[in-house]
Amino acid sequence: MHRLSACLVLLLLAAAQPAIAAPQPPNIASTAAGLAWISAYRGKPEPAQVPAVIEALSRLNAFDNPENCGSYVGFLAGVLADNPATAETLIAESLKMRSADQWLVLRAIAYSGLPDWKPLLRQYAARVPARRAMIDKYIGGKLPTLAQVSIAPEPSAWQRFIGHFRLSKPGRKVRLEPSPDVLDTLWGYYFGTGSYGPILQLIAMLPWSNDRNDAARLTIGSMAKYTLARNASHDQALLAMLVSSSKAPNAPKDMVKILNEIIEAAQTVDTAAIREQALAAIEELKRKGPANKRAVSWWGYIGESTIAAGCLAAAVASYTAAGLPCIIGGSTASAAMNFWANQP
Repeated sequence: MHRLSACLVLLLLAAAQPAIAAPQPPNIASTAAGLAWISAYRGKPEPAQVPAVIEALSRLNAFDNPENCGSYVGFLAGVLADNPATAETLIAESLKMRSADQWLVLRAIAYSGLPDWKPLLRQYAARVPARRAMIDKYIGGKLPTLAQVSIAPEPSAWQRFIGHFRLSKPGRKVRLEPSPDVLDTLWGYYFGTGSYGPILQLIAMLPWSNDRNDAARLTIGSMAKYTLARNASHDQALLAMLVSSSKAPNAPKDMVKILNEIIEAAQTVDTAAIREQALAAIEELKRKGPANKRAVSWWGYIGESTIAAGCLAAAVASYTAAGLPCIIGGSTASAAMNFWANQP
């Protein structure tokens, strides 16, 4: 009787879920077509079509490399966040993809920021038994969510010095470190919602574009700056967000200066200057090394300037489309980054 009652309750809950009209599936014949559909989605949101697009991309092997899937994860997370009333239906439909790719839906649930994202993960755990460890880690707080993106200020020279000689590292909370994959995830979330939140996260990374001590920060900041300018040049809503941010009463002066450069580049549809600035900065970093190492020659700090510089050069020059590998801290600049960078 208990089992019968539980089943009846589940059936009633399912019946209570708002119905999603069966849409005409979009024609997604390539990953480029899928990305084009995603980038245009916020102009005419059709959440009912999202599972079909996700399933089509799965068939096209778009999710084979998890490090290149930030845009897809962020997009689905944003769609779920924007449609809480139909989130369960969207999740159930999206999970019809091939089992090897179902991790993407689970991460999107965790990244969605829905108030009930943990119960939702528990609800679908039985359906995705191979990802039980992943689910448990998200629920237990051992894997970071998108809300835990950490944009910490650059450590001082003394902090770097102490950190180099510290015998043991202090414990710290789980957090999501900025990377090219995280940038893609934030863009995907924006494409799924058109909301200000992910753009504010990208803006917060802009001061890193002036960092001359840490190659990884320089790379991330320059990527944020370039993609904001390129996308704002054909997205008036995004441009308005940037203008509003530049006029915020408490906005730091260094950030306002960078925002004004981005706004001017977007308004004049001239992002070449930002591209050239980024290339010049990484070339200087390659040639001279980090500024703090130039100031303190005995510094025992090993940077990632060669890898990071090569990555940024490839990203801003759109060379990664040719298959040039680009790795920073274990993440790769994704095809989505190049797709956005090449938009007219």
